[in-house]
Amino acid sequence: MKLQHIQLSNLKTAPLNVRKKGGKDISDLLPSIRAQGLLQPLLVRPNCEGFEVVAGQRRYHALEKLAAEGSGIEAVPCLVMEAGDDAKAVEASLAENIARLPMDEIDQYKAFAALIRQGRGAEDIAAHFGITERLVGQRLAIANLIAPILKAYQGGDLHPSTLRILTMATKTQQKAWWALYESEDEHAPEGHRLKSWLFGGEQILTTSALFELSEYDGALISDLFGEEVYFDNPEKFWTLQNKAIAALRQARLDEGWAEVVLLDTGEHWRSWEHVDTAKEDGGKVYIVPSRNGEVTVYEGQLPRKEAERRLKPAEGETGASAPKPEITKAMQNYLDVHRHAAVRATLPDHGGIALRLAVAQIIAGSELWEVHADPQKTATDEIGQSLAANKAEERFAEQRRKVRGYLGMDGAAEGTLVYRQHDWGKSHDLHAVFARLLTLEDSAVLEVLAFVTAETLPSGSAMVEVLGKLLGVDMAAFWSPDETFFDLMRDKEAINAMLGEVSGKAVAEGNITATAKVQKKIVVDCISGARKPAKPDWHPRYMQFPMASYTKRGGLRAAEDWKTVGKFYR
Repeated sequence: MKLQHIQLSNLKTAPLNVRKKGGKDISDLLPSIRAQGLLQPLLVRPNCEGFEVVAGQRRYHALEKLAAEGSGIEAVPCLVMEAGDDAKAVEASLAENIARLPMDEIDQYKAFAALIRQGRGAEDIAAHFGITERLVGQRLAIANLIAPILKAYQGGDLHPSTLRILTMATKTQQKAWWALYESEDEHAPEGHRLKSWLFGGEQILTTSALFELSEYDGALISDLFGEEVYFDNPEKFWTLQNKAIAALRQARLDEGWAEVVLLDTGEHWRSWEHVDTAKEDGGKVYIVPSRNGEVTVYEGQLPRKEAERRLKPAEGETGASAPKPEITKAMQNYLDVHRHAAVRATLPDHGGIALRLAVAQIIAGSELWEVHADPQKTATDEIGQSLAANKAEERFAEQRRKVRGYLGMDGAAEGTLVYRQHDWGKSHDLHAVFARLLTLEDSAVLEVLAFVTAETLPSGSAMVEVLGKLLGVDMAAFWSPDETFFDLMRDKEAINAMLGEVSGKAVAEGNITATAKVQKKIVVDCISGARKPAKPDWHPRYMQFPMASYTKRGGLRAAEDWKTVGKFYR
């Protein structure tokens, strides 16, 4: 049996449900579910059209009613039965667990917070009470609320929906909202208006600035009836604030913190999902910018699950988890095949090196010295299409036609000269090929050798890096950044560094909190000429020989390979 969130539209009542009467009498359930959400999951089992509700028919009908009212209910927590499960026993166990759960939201928060202080995680707490992790997180978010708001809610003066929205507000926003709530002349927003008040069209106080106010070239607006002062232009504010955030992040890195994580503007900080961890134990720094301009720094934090892995590593693990790689596996593949294409297209022009490589492979062997042509595997169709457009592929095909002509074969470039490993049963006639080679000049034979050596060069191998360096391969002659490259680029720190190279440090710092999509768009515009670039002939460090990274986290196989073998070629 497993807990799963299922769309309400994929649920229906089971024809064999034990409740035959009163199943739609939900008047007593609606207020509770409307106020606190669904505490006890439905018990369901799969059928041909989705899932049917085995236990929890009244809860299901209450959810249908709330959805019809526009409450935004979509995914419902359900326990999915498996073959052999006893529905009555499971339902009885759920009821027993729920009976232990305090029914007031504040009391639930206090109970959960006490367990968190004992070292229990959200998953463990959810299992203890038979509820969802999502509900645990919602209750723990109450820790963000200031005391007057909590007191008003406990007194019945605030609606639960207002309380939940306020958990996403900063302390400053909560105090401002509470002042409106207590005012006799003002009206505190609630519901959808409260969300709009918190997250949209907000004025930015000068107290939120990390920079000197003298740097701001706009106007500062004062409230005639208060002490607050605001910036007149949010865009100008964020340009300076982002530069200050970039400096703040660099300062923490200079202090020796293992990692400084910059959250997206407005992203909610979940304190209960992290534990205090010293710098020397791998603690990180989190910088949290709010939409109202406030910036909060949390030093010495580690995600709870990562901290647990460090304390109790699984068998075969070291405890300290490896840092997140700079690039994805798909991007690694993309870089491998493009770099391989450029190196092998250049190798046939350097017969002496190719000859020596062949001799070395005869002596020491290699991944492909059986001998088979490299399969040029691509992880996705998009990478395959990108590779097909590489100018190196066209050049290599022309070289293949020329070599086939030397050997008296069909001059077409389709297929490989050396058969691939999966082409079982196919082979050239050894004596026919050998007899043809005996009629050729040494220079032509050397061209053939250089070509087949290139065709059997392993993609993604350290030898690609060596040859790229020795041959002075210029990736710009064969490749330019395309849509697939930017689609596969996900690491925000690396993207921001690329932005700094192509458009300048000022633009990169001014957009440090922008999304990866926005930053990549600026890079693309600089390449296309839509924006004036700081470096017109820009190519990413990933396409240098040897490869270079944009972060200190590593994870680039080609760069690591060069560190290992580069010492032999200096």
